[in-house]
Amino acid sequence: MVALATSSAGGKRPAPRARLLEDERWLAFALLVPTAILLGLFIAYPFVKGVILSLTSARVGVEGEFVGLKNFVKIWNDGIFHVTVWNTFWYTGVTTVFKLALGLWLALLLNRHFRGKAFIRAFILLPFIIPTVLSTFAWKWMFDPTFSVINWTLYQLGFITQRINWLGDPDLAMTSIIIINVWRGVPFFAISLLAGLQTISPELNEAAAIDGARPWQRFWHVTWPLLLPVTMVVVLFSVIQTFADFQLVYVMTGGGPANATHLFATYAYQLGIGTGLLAEGAAISLAMFPFLFLIVVVQLLYIRRVEVR
Repeated sequence: MVALATSSAGGKRPAPRARLLEDERWLAFALLVPTAILLGLFIAYPFVKGVILSLTSARVGVEGEFVGLKNFVKIWNDGIFHVTVWNTFWYTGVTTVFKLALGLWLALLLNRHFRGKAFIRAFILLPFIIPTVLSTFAWKWMFDPTFSVINWTLYQLGFITQRINWLGDPDLAMTSIIIINVWRGVPFFAISLLAGLQTISPELNEAAAIDGARPWQRFWHVTWPLLLPVTMVVVLFSVIQTFADFQLVYVMTGGGPANATHLFATYAYQLGIGTGLLAEGAAISLAMFPFLFLIVVVQLLYIRRVEVR
């Protein structure tokens, strides 16, 4: 009877651990725990620690005392902080517009059929793949007033008669870092928008062409409405990344000259690490959060509105 019962059961019973993993709830819990731990260690804990620091008078080597919103009032009355806010919005807005325009143009070109298309698609990703610090150092040499290949080219073509100090002039320094950010970010826009273009059925454009629509009319009334949801998501990711940019500006100018290129991240680093005022640096970092949160909420609401339409 025992042997018969065993054979009818189909062999050994599954282990308790195997039975738990067969339950979708336990399996989901087991898969989410490592992610939750990583998010807690590298996002939640630094954020909470930053909030605590911003409410104290902490400095390097000194824990400090609770001072409430004193650090936020101090940076609100700081003229350099006002310049930093303007620089961050200007830097993010201008670079996003240029990256979107150039990325869309490249995506439309790459969506056509031509010889060597696969190689061109891979080659165009190089600015995005190369480590930021490495590529930024190369650009720093290109903008160097003494060894600048840009100055040499402009001089040989007769456009200038003396060297241009690209990183020593406030306006030119901001223009320089904008150019580098656009160069680095265009491939991300191009490849992402190209993926969106390839989800659009060619039959729609063919039908519009048969109806007599011109190329720009087909793009504006057929392609662009279908590409808009993907575009908004790409713009959202780009705005978040650009708004919190640090490496590029820190390597190129360090926030100079005369604090003319400081962004939230670089100014927070200068105060918090450079001068040891940890509390004020944390306050500047947190001051970026409401602006970024508002931008993200507005864009997400717009994306949802577009999807509903």
